[in-house]
Amino acid sequence: MSATAKVWALHLALLAALYAAQFLLPPYYATNLARIMVLAVFAIGYNLAFGYTGLLSLGHALFFAAGMYGMGLPGYLLEWTALPSLITGLVAGGAVAAAVGLLALRTTGVSFMIVTLMFAQAGYLTILYLAPYTGGDEGFVIEAAGRSIAGLDLALDGHRYTFALLLFAVALLICLSLVRSRFGRTMVAMRENEDRSRMLGYNPFTIKLTALTISGLYAGASGAAYAILFGYVGASFATIQYSILPMLYVLLGGAGTVIGPFLGAALMFTLIEATSGLTSAYLFLVGAALVALVLFAPKGILGTIRERWVRWLP
Repeated sequence: MSATAKVWALHLALLAALYAAQFLLPPYYATNLARIMVLAVFAIGYNLAFGYTGLLSLGHALFFAAGMYGMGLPGYLLEWTALPSLITGLVAGGAVAAAVGLLALRTTGVSFMIVTLMFAQAGYLTILYLAPYTGGDEGFVIEAAGRSIAGLDLALDGHRYTFALLLFAVALLICLSLVRSRFGRTMVAMRENEDRSRMLGYNPFTIKLTALTISGLYAGASGAAYAILFGYVGASFATIQYSILPMLYVLLGGAGTVIGPFLGAALMFTLIEATSGLTSAYLFLVGAALVALVLFAPKGILGTIRERWVRWLP
C-alpha cells in the first residue's frame, strides 16, 4: 500500500471508529466525545497556524468567541434560525482573524504572540462592556427553537453527536487535503525558512494571512458549533484560557500532524475529567503530565511516533 493510501485509510478509520462509538458509549461519554470533537476542530485550526505555519498565537480565544457570538447573537437579538446563525458564526471567526492578521502580522515571534494576546483581551473586555447585548459574564442561553436545523433538534444526544462528528469529519478531511497540497507545503516553508521562501518568490505576509484566516474559520466554526450544541454563549469562552487550550492540545498530540489536535484534545479532556474527581488540585497533575511530555516527547505524541517509527504520518 502506498503512503498516500495509508494516510487516507488511517484518517477514514478514525472517522469510522468515532461513528461506531456513539452506539457503544453511554450517553454521558458520548456527549463528552461530541464536546471533544468540537474542541478538536478548534485545535485543528490552531495547528494550521502554529504547527504548519509557525504562528504562535495567544489570540485564538477571540476567533472562537467571534464564532460563538456570531452564532448566538443573531438568534438572541434578531430571532434568526439556527442555520443562517451558524454560517454567520463561521464567517465571523474568519473575518476577525483576517482583521487581526492584517495588523498583527506586521510583527513576528514574541511580538506577534503579545499583539494577538492584546487583541483577544480587547475582545473579552468589549464583550463585558456590551453586556446589555452580550449578557456579559453571565452570557445567555440559546432557546430550543434556535438549536434545530432541518427539523433536527441538536439538543438531543443522538443529533448532537451526529452533528459534531460531521463537523469534525469535514474539518479533518479539509485539513488533510490542505496540508498535502502545494499551499500546505508553502505554509511549512514559511515555518522552516521564511527568508528562503521570499527569495523563491513567495509573499510571506499573504501566505501567513491566508493561513491565519483559515485558522480563524476553523475557530469560528468550532465556537458556533459549541454554542448551538450545548446551548450557551458566555464571556468565559473569550478568556486567555481558550487561547492556551488549543495550544496545549496541539503540543500534546503533536504540532504539524493532522490527527494530533484530536488526540491532544481527547487526552487533555480525559485527564482533566479523571483527575478533577480525585483532587481539587487536579491542575497540578495535569501540569505534571505536560512537563513529562515535554521532557520525553518534545514533539508531542504523534510527532514523536512520526519521527521515530511512522514517517509517512502527515
